[in-house]
Amino acid sequence: MSAQALAPVAIDTPTGDLIEVGSGLPLLLIAGPCALESEEMARRVAGTMQEICARLGFSYVFKASFDKANRTSLSSYRGPGLDEGLAILSRIRREFQVPVVSDVHETVQVQAVAEVLDLIQIPAFLCRQTDLLAAVARTGKPVNLKKGQFVSPWDMEHGVNKIRQAGGRKIMLVERGASFGYNNLVVDMRGLSVMRNFGCPVIFDATHSVQLPGGAGGSSGGQREFIAPLSRAAVAAGIDGLFMEVHPDPDRALCDGPNSIALDQIEGLLTQLARIRQACRELEVP
Repeated sequence: MSAQALAPVAIDTPTGDLIEVGSGLPLLLIAGPCALESEEMARRVAGTMQEICARLGFSYVFKASFDKANRTSLSSYRGPGLDEGLAILSRIRREFQVPVVSDVHETVQVQAVAEVLDLIQIPAFLCRQTDLLAAVARTGKPVNLKKGQFVSPWDMEHGVNKIRQAGGRKIMLVERGASFGYNNLVVDMRGLSVMRNFGCPVIFDATHSVQLPGGAGGSSGGQREFIAPLSRAAVAAGIDGLFMEVHPDPDRALCDGPNSIALDQIEGLLTQLARIRQACRELEVP
């Protein structure tokens, strides 16, 4: 594996400007509730996060899933569905003038999501689905490709190559932990550097990395107390952005509450991360 020069990824915004993600650029924060629960709550999160990120110097993309098709149980909440979910995301995008991202699970959804989303996300469980990767690549939209819990960092090069061979050029890779026995994940910080060598900006998913998959019986558990230390370590390791699931009341969240961070706690953590990023820049050798 030979290292490739990191290619910044440009994300369109509703204002006509671009958010650029990569070396020497502001940290990107992709944040929002796991699944869309209500438009009112989505608006509250988007507005709060937009204001905090602008003040602290982060680029911001609002995230929420219109459908969580990979829930543990058939009875688990999945979201409002494709049509209603995209309509909500479109209104969030227009009102707050922020880019939006959501998961796509099937090739038949790709055309519809490409008409609304500024960034299209491939869920971790689907990172090897060739037809899906190719379909998303052909939209020309930036792709947020999550590393599967079952995939090594170096094997993500194959997913990158699938997207590139289908015409995609704007790819970000997301670390979200690796399976470590049953109902547990662990983060190997070496993987952040490994994946960056493919020429793609790397995003650290700080909240899914502390998930306990299926660890609560019919749903996943989580250890949100480790979100902050893992985030600090990842920023110090040189990532290009973070992904966080943020909720006004995680204990009442309909999806992934145990590994979500509370909306009223996010500013303190982001302030720490901004300081770590600045300290690392000051220590860089010319």
